[in-house]
Amino acid sequence: MNQGPLNEEELEWLEDVLIKYGSEESVMDVAELDGMLTAILSGPKMIEPSVWLVALWGGEEFIPVWESQEEVTRFMDLTFQHMNDIADRLNDYPEQFEPLFGEHTVDDTDYTIVDEWCFGYMRGVALDDWSTLPEAFKPSLDLIALHGHEDNMSALEEMSEEQIEASIEELKPAALNLHGYWLSQRQQRH
Repeated sequence: MNQGPLNEEELEWLEDVLIKYGSEESVMDVAELDGMLTAILSGPKMIEPSVWLVALWGGEEFIPVWESQEEVTRFMDLTFQHMNDIADRLNDYPEQFEPLFGEHTVDDTDYTIVDEWCFGYMRGVALDDWSTLPEAFKPSLDLIALHGHEDNMSALEEMSEEQIEASIEELKPAALNLHGYWLSQRQQRH
């Protein structure tokens, strides 16, 4: 299996496959996949691929009927390569960790789109029990949930553009903060 970050073409291929086989229940794009994998790598326990690969599609009944063995093999290879790259950055090079946020240009102004990544992160959180997260770390998770939960859309609508921009700036440190906490807990148990 290849190492390192996926290139643009590989990310686009993954996105095309997620769209091709996706449903209302599944991960819909690479930003959401990136968020989900980040949460899985950051949580209290290691989640088995047999669990999160089913969750990625939204459940057993949504697992795709693949066109070919080559397609499923490439999908798995690229997904695991991407996951390993995220793990390397979170564990060894946190300064190089970059969530895969989307971008949207309106009237020559670039807007960072974080919802998909945050929704994916919260999808990953839902696969484990994060209930023992200490109060000191809850603001980090709440910040990601602000952008990653349908229930919080009204709260976002009440925020100023400056407040939203500030919250977006804090997402990467929040993800690193949560990863650091659960990593320290996992290391203490071993």
